[in-house]
Amino acid sequence: MLKQLFAWWDSTTYGTSFTLKRRGAKEVGRDEQGNRYYEEKTASGPDGYKRRWVIYHGVVEGSRVPPDWHGWMHHTFDEPPTLAPLRRRSFEKDHVPNMTGTPLAYHPPGSLAHAGGAQATRDYEAWSPEQ
Repeated sequence: MLKQLFAWWDSTTYGTSFTLKRRGAKEVGRDEQGNRYYEEKTASGPDGYKRRWVIYHGVVEGSRVPPDWHGWMHHTFDEPPTLAPLRRRSFEKDHVPNMTGTPLAYHPPGSLAHAGGAQATRDYEAWSPEQ
């Protein structure tokens, strides 16, 4: 109970649930990661747009929203991907969330965090002021 009250970084809080009910938001769809997307019934802001929300399944991380849902969330697309999915092109890669700070993050060769550790190479010559 306390987790849902204060733990905004891990799914929804009571405040978010209350706001969704108060604004009459309905669930529009879910993505492959289990994130749920909502849209309010009537536009409430001066811009004339209906407000949209994402309730993350697990860790709250903005890069976990796939490109098609990101476009819908930011009103680039009127129809959600459940009704009008984006056409995948042959050169497009699968969506990957930001891995920075995780064991799956990219570490270039020579980095202290690289799997092989930092390795000195023979092409490096240290500077000395006498030269």
